[in-house]
Amino acid sequence: MTADSTNVQSLTDALMTICGREFVRVEGEMTSVSPASTEEVAAVLRAANSYGMAVTAWGSGSKQGWGGARKAALILHTDRLTAVREHTWQDMTCIVEAGCSWSKLQEALLQHGQFVALDPLWSDRATIGGIVATNDSGSLRHRYGSLRDLVIGMTIVLADGTVAKTGGKVVKNVAGYDLHKLMTGAMGTLGVITDVAFRLHSIPRHTCSVVVRSLDVGLLGTLLLQILDSHLSTERLQVRGGGDGFFLDLGLVAMPDVLLDQTNAVTAMAEKLGLVASEASSAEWDARQALFDRADGVLAKATMMPSDIAHFSAAVRELGGDCVTQAVGVMTLSVPVSATDQVVHLRQQLEAKRGSLTILRQPDEAVIEPWGTLPDTMPLMRAIKQRFDPQHILNPGRYLGGI
Repeated sequence: MTADSTNVQSLTDALMTICGREFVRVEGEMTSVSPASTEEVAAVLRAANSYGMAVTAWGSGSKQGWGGARKAALILHTDRLTAVREHTWQDMTCIVEAGCSWSKLQEALLQHGQFVALDPLWSDRATIGGIVATNDSGSLRHRYGSLRDLVIGMTIVLADGTVAKTGGKVVKNVAGYDLHKLMTGAMGTLGVITDVAFRLHSIPRHTCSVVVRSLDVGLLGTLLLQILDSHLSTERLQVRGGGDGFFLDLGLVAMPDVLLDQTNAVTAMAEKLGLVASEASSAEWDARQALFDRADGVLAKATMMPSDIAHFSAAVRELGGDCVTQAVGVMTLSVPVSATDQVVHLRQQLEAKRGSLTILRQPDEAVIEPWGTLPDTMPLMRAIKQRFDPQHILNPGRYLGGI
């Protein structure tokens, strides 16, 4: 979507009136604005919508390359929406603004021994809004569920400036839609999130990590399924694969004497398969983020059944790549540029087994379509987009099917 220079100037003037001149920046064809409240966000979107100007909400920018990224003419920064507004520790809930960093939120909750049980990427700088918009979660998902299970409410501004609140302590909602679940993972294409209400958990006092290494990922796959079928108090469970072989990481949470019993049980399960379990540090749980530190190559997110984790971990290694797969069947993988063409074949294999593969980052010379085969629900998804954003000004082209 484009806007002529007259409209751009008129919109810029309107933004300065809404947010203040010092919070509007113009660099070439790009305009940036930093509203300080939900009301200002609503006024900004109302103005942008009236001029047909495409808008991208921007937190730290850590995941802006994900999806079908296209540059909008107006960047709406959330850097003035950074407050932890409520922490009702007795009810184990909190409300936090979208521009707050994940680490700042967790530090505030730590005062009462609580946390949002999620381990997103780049927690030191990733913002609440970006994490929710991309539905990012790590290994803690095994015990505590996905982000959609932890979000209990949200304030959203729709493309026309309408403010909608859902769930949590708020009462107003848009009839017919479970808004905060719709917004989680929508890549900012349905509305701009201004605050989020989370359910909280107590920080576990006693945890330990165990690692099992093997060159035969099939054995680790068998052990993984046995653990999933056991009564162990597992907090995290993942399989790593790459040039150094394959590893199964297990995190347990329980009282100290129970932890010892459960560690012994894991050791016995491993020994029956001819494997050796040993105590591990917590560094293994950062392996997913480490995949993003590589300067080049293709980075992708894949989904699969837990029973297929061993097979596809081996497939990634055959491509010269590395992967980290949560036991729920969510894999993050990195393969070298030389294997770019094989990524498409890997996607076909995954889709044949009812999985998926989404490109998160690829070199400029690679042209892999980000999303893969479109689901049967695309007509419904397009209808929802049309209902929420008729002019398609919010992150146009970013999401599945060019939504």
